[in-house]
Parts: sequence; C-alpha cells; structure tokens
Amino acid sequence: MTEPAKHGGAILGVDIGGTKVAVGLVDREGKILMQGRKPMVANGTAEAAFEAVTDAIDSLAANFHSIGICAPGPLDPKTGVVLNPPNLPCWRNFPLAEKITAAYHVPVKVDNDANAAALAETRWGAARGFRYVFYATIGTGIGTGIVFDGCIYHGNTGSAGEGGHVSIDYRGPLCPCGKRGCIEVLAAGPAIGARARAKLGAGSKSMILDLARGDVTAVTSEFVGKAYAAGDALAREILEETVDVLVPWLGNIVDLLDPDVLVMGGGVAAMLQPFFAEIKNRLPGWCVNPRANEIPLRMAYYGADAGIAGGAALCSE
Repeated sequence: MTEPAKHGGAILGVDIGGTKVAVGLVDREGKILMQGRKPMVANGTAEAAFEAVTDAIDSLAANFHSIGICAPGPLDPKTGVVLNPPNLPCWRNFPLAEKITAAYHVPVKVDNDANAAALAETRWGAARGFRYVFYATIGTGIGTGIVFDGCIYHGNTGSAGEGGHVSIDYRGPLCPCGKRGCIEVLAAGPAIGARARAKLGAGSKSMILDLARGDVTAVTSEFVGKAYAAGDALAREILEETVDVLVPWLGNIVDLLDPDVLVMGGGVAAMLQPFFAEIKNRLPGWCVNPRANEIPLRMAYYGADAGIAGGAALCSE
C-alpha cells in the first residue's frame, strides 16, 4: 500500500463488484476527473479482497479528502460493515469502512450501489433539483434507491429501498430472494432473455436467433436489444411485454412514495428508453395518485460510471 493520500479537493469514489474494483476521482460538481479499475478477488480471503480494493485506490496516485464506497449488500450503511454479499463470499461481517479509514486516514462512507447512484443522480444528474426521487437500475437485476430532500432513505435497519423485490404477482415465478413475482424476476435482463428463448423455442422467427448464431440457449437480453434497434418485430414484442410488467410496478411505487421524479439507469433501462413516453402515458391507469401524469421519467445521467459517481456522492456534503 502506498502512503496515506493527502487531503485534496476531490472525492474518491470506489465501486466494488464481484469481478472488479473501479475507482475514480470526482470533483464537487460530479465530474469524474480520472478513473481506473483492478480485478476483485471475490473467492479468496477477506484480506485478499481488501488488498484488491486498496490496490485499486493506490493505482490512481491521487489526492482526495474522503472516500465513498459502493459495496455489495447486504451491508450496514451506518457502520460500514459488509454483512453477507452473495457475490463476495469472502466478506462476512467485514468492517470495510473501519479498515479503509485506518489505511487512508480520511472520512469513509459505505452504501449499496443503487442507494449511492440515486444520490449521485440527485446531486448532479437526472434528478438534480428534485426533492423526492425514486431511482431504479435495471440490468442483470433491479436495484432501487430512494432520496428524500437530498438524503438517502435507509429505513429503520438500513434495508429500505429494495424495490426490485416488490412483488406484483404472488403466484408468479420464484425469485432467487425466495419471494414470488418480484419485479426483478419478471423484468430484469435474465427475464427478457428467458422470454425470448421461450418464443424462439416455440418457433417464432427473429433476427435474435441470427445474432445468437442459431443457438436458442445462447440468447440473452443483449441480443433482444440489438434486434429491436434493427427493427425486429419479435424483439419489440418482448420489450413491450417487459413494459407491461414495469408499468404496474411503477404505479405501486408512485402511490407509495409520491415521488416528483422517476429515474432509470442500467443496460435494460437504456434498451427500454424508446418506451419511456409509453410508460409515462400508461402510468396514470395504474395509480390512484391523480397527478401521476406530471411525474417525469428520466434516463440516468451516469451510465457505467454510476458506482464511481455514487460512491463520491456519499461524501459530497
């Protein structure tokens, strides 16, 4: 490890995943000044994983005055302890914030990626200027974050904001979380890929199969997105079915939280962006809120860098 970094005017954002650690230096306006990444050691010892994080931080050789970390949950945002993340089995009740503070002698905050990204969008991105923000990142899974008056809503135990595991069909497919009909198991990338494979297996014709080199089992949501962009009818049908389940879910969110903006990020959200107007127009039909049609639906500002920006946002006050 290098010598502890000196205090500077910027914040270090750290995004820890199961396979990589991305780091970036972020200024007070949310601009990422420089960034880098290193591989994560997820299946070794707790210390080896921690060393992967410090290697990534040291690789920037930059001055910063605080460190904000997006870490896999479950975690305790108050203490910065990572509890038992499925994709980082090496960390169990790991005091990440405490160890990073001891190594670098600067303030450290830790939160999950969706919460942090929601805060970054509120501070600097698509939700800037709004008071009641609901953010969803839709990709391999669905993560959500809630920001009220500039602060992440954590709830009583720190576990609030698990919108991806709000069920819209109690008889629906079993989600890996143990519940049935969660929006994640119905609308995230794997669900889109599964719908495509089922339709192609039943004989539907589509360039999706060409993109998968004729192998139905190789079809993923990425192929659906590429085919839709090229005008494929089956790909459009699959994405419209995804919209069909997202709209009632968002209606529940609106009636529960009454946000003044909805923000979506992630790869699947980018794929669905051409349908945002349709989602917004259909939303009042799934809400009792009489002003649901006034709520803007925006694409997130930070794409692949949401974790870095989110980490920095945790320390931006």
